[in-house]
Amino acid sequence: MSPRPYEFHLPLSPEELLKSGGVNQYVVQEVLSIRHLPSHLRAFQAAFRAQGPLAVLEHFDTIYSILHHFRSIDPGLKEDTLEFLIKGVYGSGVVSRHSQELPTVLDDAAVSASDRSAHLNALKMNCYALVRLLESFETMTSQTSLMDLDLNGKGRKARTKAAHGFDWEEERQPILQLLTQLLHLDIRHLWNHSIIEEEFVSLVTGCCYRLLENPTISHQKNRPTREAITRLLGVALTRYNHMLSATVKIIQMLQHFEHLASVLVAAVSLWATDYGVKSIVGEIVREIGQKCPQELSRDPSGAKGFAAFLTELAERIPAILMSSMCILLDHLDGENYMMRNAVLSAMAEMVLQVLNGDQLEVVARDTRDQFLDTLHAHGHDVNSFVRSRVLQLFTRIVQQKALPLTRFQAVVALAVGRLADKSVLVCKNAIQLLASFLANNPFSCKLSDTDLAGPLQKETQKLHEMRTQRRAAAASAVLDPGEEWEAMLPEVRAALQQLLTLPQEAEEIPEEIAELETAGDVEGRIRRLLAKASYKQAVILTQEAVGHFQESEPFCHMDPEESEETRFLNLLGTIFKGPVASTQGVNPQETAGNLGPGETDRKDKPSVSEPERRREDDELVKQEMLVQYLQDAYSFSLKITEAIGIISKMMYEHTTTVVQEVIEFFVMVFQFGVPQALLGVRRMLPLIWSKEPGVREAVLNAYRQLYLKPKGDSARAKAQALIQNLSLLLVDASVGTIQCLEEILCEFVQKDELKPAVTQLLWERATEKVPCSPLERCSSVMLLGMMARGKPEIVGSNLDTLVSIGLDEKSPQDYRLARQVCHAIANISDRRKPSLGKRHPPFRLPQEHRLFERLQEVVIKGFVHPDPLWVPFKEAAVTLTYQLAEGPEAICARMLQGCAKQALEKLGEESATQEALKDTPMLPTFLLMNLLSLAGDVALQQLVHLEQAVSGELCRRRVLREEQEQKTKEPKEKHTSSEATMEEEMGLVGATADDTEAELIRSICELELLDGKQTLAAFVPLLLKVCNNPGLYSNPELSAAASLALGKFCMISATFCDSQLRLLFTVLEKSSLPIVRSNLMIATGDLAIRFPNLVDPWTPHLYARLRDPAQQVRKTAGLVMTHLILKDMVKVKGQVSEMAVLLIDPAPQIAALAKNFFNELSHKGNAIYNLLPDVISRLQLLSYVTKDKQTESLVEKLCQRFRAARTERQYRDLAYCVSQLPLTERGLRKMLDNFDCFGDKLLDESIFSAFLSVVGRLRRGAKPEGKAIIDEFEQKLRACHTRGLDAMEEPEIGPGCSQRAPSAKKQPTVSKQRHLASAASDNDFVTPEPRRMTRRHPNTQQQVSKKKLRIVFSSDESSDEELSAEMTEDETPKKATPIRRASAHRHRS
Repeated sequence: MSPRPYEFHLPLSPEELLKSGGVNQYVVQEVLSIRHLPSHLRAFQAAFRAQGPLAVLEHFDTIYSILHHFRSIDPGLKEDTLEFLIKGVYGSGVVSRHSQELPTVLDDAAVSASDRSAHLNALKMNCYALVRLLESFETMTSQTSLMDLDLNGKGRKARTKAAHGFDWEEERQPILQLLTQLLHLDIRHLWNHSIIEEEFVSLVTGCCYRLLENPTISHQKNRPTREAITRLLGVALTRYNHMLSATVKIIQMLQHFEHLASVLVAAVSLWATDYGVKSIVGEIVREIGQKCPQELSRDPSGAKGFAAFLTELAERIPAILMSSMCILLDHLDGENYMMRNAVLSAMAEMVLQVLNGDQLEVVARDTRDQFLDTLHAHGHDVNSFVRSRVLQLFTRIVQQKALPLTRFQAVVALAVGRLADKSVLVCKNAIQLLASFLANNPFSCKLSDTDLAGPLQKETQKLHEMRTQRRAAAASAVLDPGEEWEAMLPEVRAALQQLLTLPQEAEEIPEEIAELETAGDVEGRIRRLLAKASYKQAVILTQEAVGHFQESEPFCHMDPEESEETRFLNLLGTIFKGPVASTQGVNPQETAGNLGPGETDRKDKPSVSEPERRREDDELVKQEMLVQYLQDAYSFSLKITEAIGIISKMMYEHTTTVVQEVIEFFVMVFQFGVPQALLGVRRMLPLIWSKEPGVREAVLNAYRQLYLKPKGDSARAKAQALIQNLSLLLVDASVGTIQCLEEILCEFVQKDELKPAVTQLLWERATEKVPCSPLERCSSVMLLGMMARGKPEIVGSNLDTLVSIGLDEKSPQDYRLARQVCHAIANISDRRKPSLGKRHPPFRLPQEHRLFERLQEVVIKGFVHPDPLWVPFKEAAVTLTYQLAEGPEAICARMLQGCAKQALEKLGEESATQEALKDTPMLPTFLLMNLLSLAGDVALQQLVHLEQAVSGELCRRRVLREEQEQKTKEPKEKHTSSEATMEEEMGLVGATADDTEAELIRSICELELLDGKQTLAAFVPLLLKVCNNPGLYSNPELSAAASLALGKFCMISATFCDSQLRLLFTVLEKSSLPIVRSNLMIATGDLAIRFPNLVDPWTPHLYARLRDPAQQVRKTAGLVMTHLILKDMVKVKGQVSEMAVLLIDPAPQIAALAKNFFNELSHKGNAIYNLLPDVISRLQLLSYVTKDKQTESLVEKLCQRFRAARTERQYRDLAYCVSQLPLTERGLRKMLDNFDCFGDKLLDESIFSAFLSVVGRLRRGAKPEGKAIIDEFEQKLRACHTRGLDAMEEPEIGPGCSQRAPSAKKQPTVSKQRHLASAASDNDFVTPEPRRMTRRHPNTQQQVSKKKLRIVFSSDESSDEELSAEMTEDETPKKATPIRRASAHRHRS
């Protein structure tokens, strides 16, 4: 049965098949109802079994109806329809069967036109039905996926199966494969003239693009679907001229679907390689390159898609993409940074994969250099992400050794320069790049510039000698003098012109003619100078000879009509070329005499053979290469050294990732043997206390890598290397460094990362079983003590051994070793105050223990010897005694008594010897210093013992007693009183008991410790006498020890402290010794924490030490005030500006300390903001103000501050500070409201420029509605600036001018001004006292007060007396706080 003659036209929309569009055009006759669809589908299946795939021509209406009702029909019917089209009931579906029969039809040349038309219509219908069915399933799946997002994806697979009756994701691939199979056939013969209609290709490929729009297509589970789509589109590209359509579609999809970049890159790279369609790369790149950069800046999603596509495409097929790179270069100048990054990444990939190696052709090498130049230039891009990306790309290039050696220095310099970048990301990548340079440097595994300087100098000298010999050999060859003169003529002319222009240079290069020299001798000298290229000397000597030999040849032939330059050049040419002709018949010895040094007559020696000359040339080239290599290595090491200095300052940045990069960099630098790396390794030690776990772990890993993995053949050799490395860290280490290293070793010990061989070797060195120096022995004891913090048994089990090591009876005593032994033993107990949860008594040793006997004996014996190491030892001994001994006060009392007894005995001996001379007996200064120092240590440790150990023990016993009482109580007694139960629940009982114990300790300190019956009280008169008489006791060490001891005694009792505060602060202010002032600054800081109410009136004197002339005192004062202010022990007042001044201190450590202080202070609410008006004239703190409201309020305060300022410097500082604030439109309105405050100051050009810069900055990002206020402000600025200049030029016109006097002449009512003690060095910051206003016209005074508000700043409320150092009785600060005085002062004014 032949089918009806009609033609099936592929519709643009399904509705078109319901309308008649032309003659013989197929039209759907009837859209079947849903209930009739199953029966009609069965009829279609029966017809298919009878007629084959052409049955679709009669039953297409059934398929169309199923598609029409797709959302409403049963899932089983959908599945049956799909299976019927693809697989069929008997293993072959309609479309698959048709694809199997078509090859026979296509190969049959005798097929009729009607049969061909039937098969064409069947093909179109099958493909249309299959594609529409695929799209319908995909649409429903996408809707289900969106619903899954709302339901958190739970039960997604089950819902999908319920919606379709099967897993649709598994069915997509067979459909695409079937369509691909159809396209592989030569189906163009089915069409007239073998031209396939575009609609058919668009139908098949369109479904592929719609599948790609699914966001899940990029998932790994959908990889088979992606590959099937890629193959189908690949066939369309190669066989059906789909290039243009594919290009347009890919560009559109990249702009709208972010997930498709990697998918399309995989497809395009496959088409370009496996399918041979390389031209599609050029077409796509051309479309991207023609995109307007301005449009891309407004379309960030499209730019992101293009950038990702180009970046990944360059990684896959860089060689194919390289030919199209010129099209993309315009995007390097565009505003979108992502496109710039993409183009730069593509260039880097080409350098890595295509343009890498030494055997490149000239064109390829030039291209590589252009790409590298472009990358280097964008290392200075305006966008930080681009700069960061460039550094990342260079890092990859360096790691893969693709960077030419000639570019090493330039890229290293770029990385070092980027270390100062404002962007944290750029700094991080710059550090990574430098680390990659180190790891992949071609020079040496050790990069010490000091080690490289020697070989470089040696080889350079050798190269110079070889070149000199080469020039001498070349000069000995027979050359044409004329040609040689022509070659040197430009340089001779330059030297002559320089000497004729600057004749004073001739005086610096003397060339004189001796009395016995003839014209011929001088001529020979000139010739030799020219031969040696000493042109300046030759010209100067010629000038001398012209004046000296006016009648002699050749100096007499000077044409006066020629210019001076021409005359001398002709003369020099004659001299240089003349001897050649004249020496033909001259004695050879004379000729040899006229040759330059190192020159010989070539005729007298045989010519050098060609192989010999070639060998010499090779040696010279090798030497030049060696020198260049050493020079590059030396320059590289210098750059790394420079980078170390910069990177070390970045170690305490706030960004954790940067700090981690810095730490890793220093580990690598240290491994490469750079000497300065040890400073960085030490500098990272304090980071072990970081609150960031990542930073702390990075420090541990660094030291683990540097010190726990030493090289060695055996465990003992490794232990020896480890101990040696750690001992180097202890050399000249500060107390802080030692504490940090102790924390690190404690961590290693607790994790069992230190091998037993290390501990064993340390003990062997400590006990001198292994030969070692005294310092090595001492460092071993130190390391054992550090390890004991992690495992106390390391020292606890060998306590007697340690006592024998450091405290044995020997002479002279090694106090350094003894002190380290004390520190090591101290680590076997917990130094902290016992917690309430502890039920066991703290670890203590009896008084009779050998340790305390030896300590007492060594302290007393060493007291009479002037050894400076005895003082720190006895401090460690006293601390250890109070820490470990039962009843330590008795042991230390015996120490004090024994030392005092020896001092008295010594005094008795001195009095006996001086009795005959009738002089006053004098105790040696060191004895008095030792005695006072020991007394101070005992006093402080007694206080610590009472407040920590005794108080903790009392609390522990009370808790145990209460627990025991609780157990013995009857159950009924527990609930007798509800009030008692409530008090216990609220913790009131424990609090009352704690207060009772604290009061007991306080009363002991106040009433007993310094009572006349106690040992310590006996030293108070002596201590006060030494401190009150600095002229009599002028020894610096004695003064330091006495002042420190006085501070320690004051810590004991509030009464004693109150009575001695005036003495303490007098010494703090007046002492000429920086060490005394520094010690007392620490002592008074401790007193401010212990007795804040007593020290509070003296706070200005603490601030005054921030201006101390001694750097050591300023640093100590900065540390002390930082702790006091941040712990809220000292009120933050206007005097904190003294801390601000430290920001510009010449000492970097002090400046860093001040910066850290303000950084921490900025975290305490609005502290910085509240202080800014008071300290703004002293220094910049504006970077800590980040809130808009704070900025607006600060602008208003600063504008008002103009009225309180009195000097030009203050006006300019305020204007500059206003210009640095991050102003907004509202902030500008505040400035307009307060314009009268600063309008009269705009005469000054710098002030006017500062305000004008605010306008320029605001105008750049202003909205259209905000430009009006900016224009208004700028007009007022320019009007005031111009009017002020005109007013200065014009004379005053009558008395009425006085009414228009600028507001700066009005004196605001302010409180009494203070004069700083350092006013002589900082006059610009001191506000002069205002003139007092007389009350001639009370009404006028009232009018003024109404017109203008009175502005009072807290920095103006401090009186002169607050910073005065005069300590008379009536000037001593009283108990009232400065805040009360300021408020009272405010009321009086």
